[in-house]
Amino acid sequence: MGEIVNLNRARKAKAKAERETQAAENRIRFGLTKEERKKREAQEATARKHLDGHKLD
Repeated sequence: MGEIVNLNRARKAKAKAERETQAAENRIRFGLTKEERKKREAQEATARKHLDGHKLD
């Protein structure tokens, strides 16, 4: 005889596994290391200073 399975638990477990998979993909796609974040912020600050220096009043 087969194993008795609670369908509600099985459905929730499957949904949780899918969410965890999606979260892992998002961490890879959108996650930045602290160094990368600081480097990007520094580049943006430099670009802002450059543009502000060329502003006509």
